[in-house]
Amino acid sequence: MAQPPTVPYESGGGPPARRPGKALPPPPPPPYHVGIIMDGNGRWARARNRPHSFGHRAGVRAMKRVMYACEDLGIKVLSVYAFSTENWARPRTEVRALMRLFHEAIQREIDELDERGIRLLVSGRRDELSERMRDRIEAAEARTAANASGVLNVCLNYGGRAEVVDAVKQLVADGVAADEAAIAARLYHPDLPDPDLIIRTAGEKRMSNFLLWQSAYSELYLTEVLWPDFDRAELERAVADYAGRVRRFGGRPDLQAASG
Repeated sequence: MAQPPTVPYESGGGPPARRPGKALPPPPPPPYHVGIIMDGNGRWARARNRPHSFGHRAGVRAMKRVMYACEDLGIKVLSVYAFSTENWARPRTEVRALMRLFHEAIQREIDELDERGIRLLVSGRRDELSERMRDRIEAAEARTAANASGVLNVCLNYGGRAEVVDAVKQLVADGVAADEAAIAARLYHPDLPDPDLIIRTAGEKRMSNFLLWQSAYSELYLTEVLWPDFDRAELERAVADYAGRVRRFGGRPDLQAASG
């Protein structure tokens, strides 16, 4: 069949201007604070007939990938669950390997974190860590304290219940009456906003004592992907899923809109 003749553009070149119409709505903002329960290192290693330490090292590489993907996507705060207060019950060799890995990772990555303007924070009970580890953490936090491009909050020897207990102990020591604001002000890092989105990998469906106080109204995203396989594409899927949520914070958005 013969094709209709093409119509040349008018003088001036270029296609005709688009007709005016409704402007497209702006894309929803990304979550400001994302928390990740990094699960599946051991299963990932076992599937390859390798020791758990092999999986944990792969997990550190995944954390670095995701941290810089967060930077690109406009996510300002990333909290990662690295070692819980309950993880001391694991085999001693595994615990020692993990602590050595954490120490090495801080030493290896601190230059790049600082160059990118990322502030490093560590949340958890530090008095139970070795003096060497505490010194490394304090030096890294001090070096990056003025950075303002983003925050990496590593939850190390951390438990959500322990954090609330420690806050209440401090409240009692301060002689302050207990209320929600007083407790919140005594959490490990009260300057951090609550997480908007919590991601858990490896198919598990529980919070595992992670940011219990702060995640009261966080959106949850669960994936079967093991943590060492989690990458930018997986993070983008989680963020896209989050963008489709309606955050209620215990209220009724339809009624709020009607009353506004």
